[in-house]
This record gives sequence, C-alpha cells and structure tokens, in this order.
Amino acid sequence: MKLRARARERWLVWREALATAWPLALLVLAGFGVAFYFVKPAPPRYLVMSTGREDGAYHAFAKRYQEIFARNGVTLELAPSGGSGENLRRLRGGEAQVAFVQGGVVPEGKTPEGLLSLGSAFYEPLWVFVRGEKRPERLTELEGKRIAVIQESRSTRALAYRLLAASDVTVTTNEHSVSMGEFAAAEDLQQGNLDALFVIAAPEAPIVQVLLRSPGIRLMNFAQAEAYRRRFPALFRLMMPEGGVDLVYDYPPQDTELLAATANLVAREDLHPALQSLMLSAMREVHGGSGFFQRRGEFPAYKDDDFPLSAAAERFYASGPPFLQRYMPYWLAVLVDRFLILALPLVTLLLPMLRFAPALFSWRIRSRICRAYGELKFLENDIRGQTRHAPMTPEAYASLLTRLEIIENAASRMPIPMRFSDLLYTLKTHINLVREQLERYREAGTPASVDIPDA
Repeated sequence: MKLRARARERWLVWREALATAWPLALLVLAGFGVAFYFVKPAPPRYLVMSTGREDGAYHAFAKRYQEIFARNGVTLELAPSGGSGENLRRLRGGEAQVAFVQGGVVPEGKTPEGLLSLGSAFYEPLWVFVRGEKRPERLTELEGKRIAVIQESRSTRALAYRLLAASDVTVTTNEHSVSMGEFAAAEDLQQGNLDALFVIAAPEAPIVQVLLRSPGIRLMNFAQAEAYRRRFPALFRLMMPEGGVDLVYDYPPQDTELLAATANLVAREDLHPALQSLMLSAMREVHGGSGFFQRRGEFPAYKDDDFPLSAAAERFYASGPPFLQRYMPYWLAVLVDRFLILALPLVTLLLPMLRFAPALFSWRIRSRICRAYGELKFLENDIRGQTRHAPMTPEAYASLLTRLEIIENAASRMPIPMRFSDLLYTLKTHINLVREQLERYREAGTPASVDIPDA
C-alpha cells in the first residue's frame, strides 16, 4: 500500500509539473526559433578556390591549402586560371568563393563590391634578370633593350610596364617586349636572344630559381627602390642579402634591393566565417614560417588595402584563431559554436522561467482549492437565501445537500501532491462546517451563527 501511495504521489507531481511546464516549453521553443533564424547556417563542406597557372606558385600553395582543408573534412576544389584578373571575374560571378589576387591590380577607388580581403600570404618580388657581366642599378639602363615580361596575368605585366614608363623607358611591343612561355623566355635570355627578363613571382617559382643560378645572368639591384615604393604604394621594398642564394659561390655578391607586390587571398563576403577562419589558419600554417624575404610570423597579414579586411580576418589577426578551433577539431568546434549560439537565448529564457516555475506550480494547485472554496461560498449564500423569509423545505434541503456532496466528492478526487495536503484537509473541514450549518438551518429554520471562514 505504501508503495502504491508513493507511486501515486510521484505520478501526481510529474503530471502537475508537465502541465505547468508546457507553456514554458512553448516560450523556450519560440526563443530557439528566433535564435535559429538569426544564427548563420552550418558552413558548407565544399568551396572553390581560383588559383593561377598550374605550374605557378599560386597553384602550388593552393595545393597545400587543399591538404589542410581535407584534414578538416572540407573539400577545396582548385580552379587554375590566367591570373588575378580572371580570379576577380570568377569571384564576382560566383564561380569561386576565394582566390589569389596580386596587390595593386585594382585601380584606386574601383574596388569591386561584395569582396573582402583575408590578408596577404607572401611577397611576390619583381625580378629583373639582365644578361651581362655588370649588375644594372636603374631601369633607365634598359632603354633600347629586348625585354620580355613573364607574368601570372595581364595585370602583373601592366605593373612592369608602369615601372618602365615611370623610368622613361619606351616599351614597344613589336620591338622590345615579347610574350612567351616562361622557360622559353629564360632559354632565350641565356642564349642572348633577349637582353632582360621581368618575372613577377614568389621566390619558390621554378623560373626564378633557375635564373638565379644561371651563369652570365645578373639580378638587377633597384637602387631607387624607395622612390618607386612611394610612387607605387602597392609595392614593398625588399633586400636580398649577399650570398642569399648561394653561400658557397657568394651569389648575389652584394646586397640587392628589390621591389615586390603581395599575393592576397580575397573572398566573397558571403563566405562563411568558419571557412574564413579555416583559410586563415591554413595561410598561417603554410606561410607563417621564415622565408626568403620574410620573418617568422610576418604572414599572413593585412598589407594591401585594395579590399576591405573581413571581420573574421580582423579578429584572427587581433587574437588568433577562434577559441574553440584552438583546442578542438574544426568540425567539432563549428558544432559546439553553433550549439552555444543557439543555447545562449535558451539559457537566458530558462533561468527566469525556472525561478518562476515553482510559483506557477503552487498557483495551479492552490487555484483548484480556491475554485472549490468558491463553489462552497456560493452554496453557503444559497443556504442563507433559502431560509431568509421562510423555513427550508425538504426539496430545497435535498438540492443543497446534493450540491454539497458534489463539492465534497470533487475534493476527495482532487489530485493534490503530498506537500499541499494541508490545504485539502482544511477544505474538507470547511465542507463539514457547511454541512453542519445546513443541518442547523433544516432543523431550526433560522440562520445559524456559524459562518465559513474566508478561503
């Protein structure tokens, strides 16, 4: 019997708790719906990156990004291109979500809308290789020479032409500038068919490594590098130290000043912030070490302001990768981050609701008792009304007694948890007081002196 009583008590408590909780649950679900509406969807597991020529540095670095993305469960598809100009067209057209873009290719004040910078990944020096025994110091020395420009795109070739024009070196396509494959141009320079070759590429580019070690080929020293840098803000001044290429043969034999653009990662503004952070982490892993022209930790960095910096990149440069991605795998960090964003408004709603729930639970129980007291009060008023002008008739007595028994039966069947039993027994006591009052009215036919206390 005790077990049955305890089981019934638990059932009553749970039933009342569930009946109390459903309005609160609706509010919580509404809060969840609002949070879900405003939170960004889960990041896609696939994106396209427009790179450069398949044999170029852009594509080689992108392959390393691809491996890092694959480790984190994201497919990075690489789309070779003709260079920065084609990459920008693909970004604007939605054919790619992220791409390499060389610094300085966007005319001032004509930044395409909807594109954001993730920062610069590395320097792209302007290498001017000249055939001869004497190392040239100024571009003016190339006047009348046969010049070829090897480039990732038309925009980078235009940079070389702007520098030549600023030095009053006349460049006539038919006579002084040729367009050919990079290794064919290198071979022509070595054989004397060309006098100078402009290459805009990362130090790791194969053609750069070949020409740096070619006998009879000299790397130009930009003696006026600072003047060029001030005239062309997108350029940076670099210095290759003596023996930087070969310590044994002491090449170059003197410190050499160079000019360089930056290779930047540009993304569509709708690229998910989590994927932006993953790309920035890949950039740091690939380019964060020391290199030919960079110090450890110098890249990635926001060095070229052709495009506004994305908010995710700004946070990355200020405080590093997102907190969760420092200690968790990418997919788990994204999952937990989304859960926390959704859980925050729920917790904000639940805390006050949990404080309010016990009071609501108590009010539900007390309201049942109060309703019974209301019926009892109406019955008492009717008893007094029946005997105000004449003695109570047997029919009136039977009707009033039936109503009283209905109230008493309802109180007996009322599901009340144990800790509210005092209220139920107080109600039953008052029901008995009304029964005694009804009997006195029936026997005496006059109003009784005992009234029911207020509930």
